[in-house]
Amino acid sequence: MANGPGFDRRALLKGGLTVTAVGALSTLPAGTAAAAVTEPRIYGTAEWGARPPRAPIPVENRRPTYIVVHHTVEPGNTDDFSRERAFWISRAIQNFHMDTRGWIDTGQQFTNSRGGHITEGRHRSLEILRGGTRHVQGTNVANNNSQVIGIENEGLYTQVDVPPALWNSLVKLVAYIASQYRIPTMNIKGHRDFNSTECPGGVLYRRLPELRQAVARELGVPATEPAEWPLLKPGDTGRDVLVAQHLLRARGARDVPTDGVFGATTRRAVARFADAHGLGGHTCYAGAHADERGFLGADLWPLLAPTTTADSGGDAGRAAALLTRDPEPLTPHRWKALLNA
Repeated sequence: MANGPGFDRRALLKGGLTVTAVGALSTLPAGTAAAAVTEPRIYGTAEWGARPPRAPIPVENRRPTYIVVHHTVEPGNTDDFSRERAFWISRAIQNFHMDTRGWIDTGQQFTNSRGGHITEGRHRSLEILRGGTRHVQGTNVANNNSQVIGIENEGLYTQVDVPPALWNSLVKLVAYIASQYRIPTMNIKGHRDFNSTECPGGVLYRRLPELRQAVARELGVPATEPAEWPLLKPGDTGRDVLVAQHLLRARGARDVPTDGVFGATTRRAVARFADAHGLGGHTCYAGAHADERGFLGADLWPLLAPTTTADSGGDAGRAAALLTRDPEPLTPHRWKALLNA
């Protein structure tokens, strides 16, 4: 396990269409530029007492595409906001990742404590970030590690908000990374925008539009909001669940009810579908105890939603008709936009 009782990773790593038409950073008009952002105080691996990695750190010879926000989940929402606590959590994460998960080093590139203390996660992440042209490959978003840079935020944010100190340091860190790598604000994402996981928690996830706006102000550019696939999990109800149930039935899961309730049968069908596509372990795959198997998220929706029309009949057509009466075919791009509406 890790440095202290009751600690795990998600347990500690529990890791389209836009609202505006104007992009940021990479799509700025000619002759404009994002403002330079001052590097926040980031404590390097030597400062918090990291172990050496067990293998050379992989470095991608290009900039990352996305900045990904995570929450650690455990060991919970401490009131210890000290720098010493930030160093402890950094060591605990590294121990868990190396000793329990068998990884070469800490999975995420950076860690942000509840007290707003930022630490380097995987070795060389800070050095390479300062160069602005390459990035350290981490282990925090399944099937996407070569294109993301991940930030673990200490705490559990499914029901409660982040402390102001954590929020302020998160804005500064994300703005600095975006400035260094010219990452547009629409590419500031949550872990659930890639995998079927609750991470970074519903409360923090719902603040991502606010984070994009805050980062855009730091950069002096317009903010852009992306459309994202919804996350469905046990206990959810409503239209999106009913859409998913029809789509699962269209894929052969005839035991799934069409009651708009994400119950045990629906969960089992989602889990079987994920397994059939090799994604059964790609939820919170770094977690020791969190059970997110059968959650339906961003990696499964594109495989589940066919290109079809609302008048095509069958369960796929009935799913489409719940979203639109437009005869235009629903591609995965349109499914996402309509589910996001």
